[in-house]
Amino acid sequence: MKVKWTMLGMVVFFLLSVVMTCCFIWQYRMPKLKTEVAVKKAAVEDMCPKFPEPVPLKHPITSLRAALEKIDVLLRSSVDNTRLPAISAIVVLNDSVLWNGNFGKRNMSDPSSSAPNEYTVYRIASLSKIFPTLMLYKLWENGLVDSLDDPLEKYADNFTIKNPLGKSGGPTARTLSRRSPALTLRRMASQLSGLPRRLRSTNLLWSGDTKAALNLLQDDVLVADPGTKCHYSNVAFSLLANILAQKVTGSDFESWVSDNILQRLSMEDTGFNLTTAIQKQMAVGVYSNGQPAPLYNLGWYRPAGQMYSTAADMAKLMMALLGGYGWTLLRQDTLNTMLTPVIRCHSSYFANSTGTPWEINQKFGYDVVRKDGDLDGYAATLALVPRLKLGLVILMAGVRPADQDLASQAYSYLIPAVENAFRDAKRTLRPPLNPAPYVGFFTYRNMTFYEIKVDSDGVLVMQQFGPQVDTNVPSKYRTIRLDYLQDRVFRVVFESPYPCKLKVNSASVSLEAQDRQLFNFFPFNKKGVSPGFDSPGLNTYRVTRIAGRPYFTS
Repeated sequence: MKVKWTMLGMVVFFLLSVVMTCCFIWQYRMPKLKTEVAVKKAAVEDMCPKFPEPVPLKHPITSLRAALEKIDVLLRSSVDNTRLPAISAIVVLNDSVLWNGNFGKRNMSDPSSSAPNEYTVYRIASLSKIFPTLMLYKLWENGLVDSLDDPLEKYADNFTIKNPLGKSGGPTARTLSRRSPALTLRRMASQLSGLPRRLRSTNLLWSGDTKAALNLLQDDVLVADPGTKCHYSNVAFSLLANILAQKVTGSDFESWVSDNILQRLSMEDTGFNLTTAIQKQMAVGVYSNGQPAPLYNLGWYRPAGQMYSTAADMAKLMMALLGGYGWTLLRQDTLNTMLTPVIRCHSSYFANSTGTPWEINQKFGYDVVRKDGDLDGYAATLALVPRLKLGLVILMAGVRPADQDLASQAYSYLIPAVENAFRDAKRTLRPPLNPAPYVGFFTYRNMTFYEIKVDSDGVLVMQQFGPQVDTNVPSKYRTIRLDYLQDRVFRVVFESPYPCKLKVNSASVSLEAQDRQLFNFFPFNKKGVSPGFDSPGLNTYRVTRIAGRPYFTS
């Protein structure tokens, strides 16, 4: 009987093994639908340019209008009769106003109150910090400040503060003679000074002066070693503004800002003093319970948060910061420096990176450079996307919504729409005044060969030919157009979109690295033609002219 049960067990085990083997073979031979889909997805090429170049647009653009309508709905639905009775917002693109919207009432307690408009005045709170920063960059640009990284002690001889977190260890007074990290002007303007948020035993209404502030700091401590940690400080901006005004310009900060920024940009409804005339133009700020907020004046901290403005005036400021035509305030290279992130912040800080004076986060791969401000009864946001020449300001009378970031939500609609509009826009390239000196055949070390011709618009077109050409590469990726910039200088332009990387034989060529590079043609010879060109950005030199199309033997 035992033998029979053993035999039966062996038979069952054999049958089970056969079934499992058949299942394995069946599973193996099934079509790999999911795997194939994954492989296909992996094989899809990344297309470039990743960031389209801002170009003039022909309006109306349906997708852009749809995005602006969503922003309109977003802000309109954010108005609350008690907590947030008035909102004004404006969007700029390049050097023009793209859209503006005004919602709610200027004074909710007055039944006859009108809706706000782009000229309604709001307090802008910490957006005021943009102006000490502009002052710093303007003085640096004009040579009155030697370096953005000058130590504060250079302009304030009696400035000392204890730094127990410095490398030297122990409580030490910061002086110019020490080699520990300096408390520089740039760090003061980018929340990297390590200075406390406020002076000891003071509030925003403190009416002392800069001398008294420096005296208070002598027995205070740095919150962080300068340049090592993002830490929000109103002290830094007030100190920076007042010391630069007194020591460098010989005037007071508010007069300098009025003369050199506000008047220059025609920001007629922006300033510091809340006069009776200004108050009549204002939306009434309220607390969360709907009670009107008092319009108190900040004391020594005025540079860090006192100012008021309108959506129309802030649009002018944004266009100036984006380098818009007609609003020249700083040179483009200075603006580029001002809009560049300085350092990445620690995870507990409220922004990914800090700048001068910005908080910077990313949206769809773009740096969104922004400044937020909140002061009793008012809130404000200015946010720029420099790569897209795009700007947004939201001014609020009331309390900023806690459940959503209005600027971030608005940009979730706006950035894709503007990006696609730039991608779809036809690029107009500039032809040279006389194309003849550039037309002909060229070679790089007799390895690669090129012909430059003129298209129907007079624009130069360069195409590769010869034995090194891989015929599997589509012709349009072997052809580039040259955009004329200035005397003998052209910019490479690929037809968009194009694959970021292109496989040629066993190698991989980056078209992204080649796009927008410069060709610098050599001075014309006695025959009136250029004998060749360099492309420094591609580390390619002496691409030389040859007499005609060469003949290649197989």
